[in-house]
Amino acid sequence: MAVVSQELSASPEAVFDVLEDGWLFPLWVTGTSHMRAVDDNWPQKGASLHHAFGAWPFVVRDQTVSLEYDPPRRLVLQARAWPAGQARIELEVTPTAAGVLVRLDEYPVSGIGKVVHNPVFDAGLKRRNVETLQRLTALVEGRASGQG
Repeated sequence: MAVVSQELSASPEAVFDVLEDGWLFPLWVTGTSHMRAVDDNWPQKGASLHHAFGAWPFVVRDQTVSLEYDPPRRLVLQARAWPAGQARIELEVTPTAAGVLVRLDEYPVSGIGKVVHNPVFDAGLKRRNVETLQRLTALVEGRASGQG
């Protein structure tokens, strides 16, 4: 499992302000190139983000679905990335004395990603998700300070 965590100087609500704005998804999720559409009820359970990932001309258009939404504590997503398969992403936000700890756990649930899932695969996923949490931190803290 590719579990990473990051401490932020922000409130749980500030983190969820970013997570709840689906149009911000490509700003913090590493590999997402742009948004095509966001369901009106995002991030309620069953709502989808319609996005693309990759770089032109190798862009894949797909979607991420909200499986569980418990603000300001937890958001669980299922990302589809054809042809690689699907991954489950669990984001947990825990208050700390200095702000919050955001924990991200991503793992493949179907397709090629599940078949080739091993420690080397997890190491790459973990490195990508470290960058994802660094981007989320910059976005949340920048918005909280009035800079974003």
